[in-house]
Amino acid sequence: MRQNLDLRVHDRVALDEIELYAEMLSAVADAERPLTVAEIDVVLGVRSGEPGRELTPQD
Repeated sequence: MRQNLDLRVHDRVALDEIELYAEMLSAVADAERPLTVAEIDVVLGVRSGEPGRELTPQD
């Protein structure tokens, strides 16, 4: 077992992931249609290479 493992880092990462997940759920709940990749990128704070493209199951 690692004795130099800093568990605070893992807690911060987990909390960040939970926050992103909550933001995505809120955006989906507010939407009246499936979100496009560009809209998801806005929620997640990233840029899309193909703005306006709809998210499909293989994405």
